[in-house]
Amino acid sequence: MILLESHNYIIQTTLADKLAKPTSLDVQFVDFDGVRFHLSTPDRKTSLLLSMSVRCWPELLQYGVDSVLKREYGAMVRAQPEPEYNVSLDVDLEQFPPEGEERDTFIKNIALLKRHALAAPFELAFTTQKQLEAAGSGQGDIMALHYRDEEAIYIQASPDRVTVNFSTVFREETDRVFGKVFLQEFVDARRLPTIQSAPQVLYTTREPPLEIRHIPGLVDSDDIGYVTFVLFPRHFANPDIAASTISHIQLFRDYLHYHIKCSKAYMQSRMRFRVSEFQKVLNRAKTEVAVVDRKTASGRSMR
Repeated sequence: MILLESHNYIIQTTLADKLAKPTSLDVQFVDFDGVRFHLSTPDRKTSLLLSMSVRCWPELLQYGVDSVLKREYGAMVRAQPEPEYNVSLDVDLEQFPPEGEERDTFIKNIALLKRHALAAPFELAFTTQKQLEAAGSGQGDIMALHYRDEEAIYIQASPDRVTVNFSTVFREETDRVFGKVFLQEFVDARRLPTIQSAPQVLYTTREPPLEIRHIPGLVDSDDIGYVTFVLFPRHFANPDIAASTISHIQLFRDYLHYHIKCSKAYMQSRMRFRVSEFQKVLNRAKTEVAVVDRKTASGRSMR
C-alpha cells in the first residue's frame, strides 16, 4: 500500500535534478484523472516551461482558477499558455531560493500545480458559505467539475455547510461490490467516538442525491455510484485546515479505486496461494506403486 500525494512526484524530482545539473529537457507525462503535463527547456537549460492540460479547465475558469494560480505563482504564470495546454509556468532555475528547506518548499509548491488549479471551486464554496452564514439564508449555486469522461464533482455551499458530491463509475461487478463495502465502512466508521468530528459521508447507487437530482445529463445506471461529503465550518475554519481538507478530498476518487484494485490483487494472490497448497496436498496423497523383484528358487527373476 502506498500513500498518494497531492503534488506531482515527476515535477518535484525533475526540478531537483535540474537544479543540481541543468540540462536540456522535453518530457510529457500524465497524472491522475488524465491531467497532462509537458516539461521542457525551449530557450535555455536554466529556463523550464511547465504546461498543464485539464479536461475541466473551462469550468475552472468560471470558479476563479486564474486568481488562485496568480496568488500561488505570480509572474511565473504565462499570459498565453503553450499550444494544446491550458496553463503554463515559466520556471527560472536561477531565481530559486538557496539550497535548504525554503527551496524544497518552493519546488513542492510548483509540483502542486494541479492541486491548486482544482482547489478554485472549493475555495469559492468556502467563501460563499461564510457569506451565506452571515446573511442567515440562501443557497449557493452548484459548481460542477467534469474532470473525467463519465464522472464529475458537484460542490454547493449552504449557510451551515458545504456539500461535495462525487459521481464514480464501476466498470465491473466486482468493483461495485468492493466499492460498496468500502463506502459503507466510511459511513459506519464515523460512529466511533474518536472520529465523530470527521465529515459526514453518504453513499447511494444508481439514484443521485437530492441536491443534484435536478441536474440534466445524469446517468441512471447500476454502474454509477454517488458519494456525498458534508463539510461543516470546522473543516475549513482557518486557511491551514481548509488547505488540508481540499488536498484530501481531491484524492478521494483515486484512493477509492486504488484500494479496490489492491483488494482484488490481494484476493487473487491468496487464491493462487491456496491452489498451490491444495496441489501439494494432492501430490502427497498419491499412492506409490511398489516395485518388488520376485525371484524363483533357481535365482531367475519372475515377470
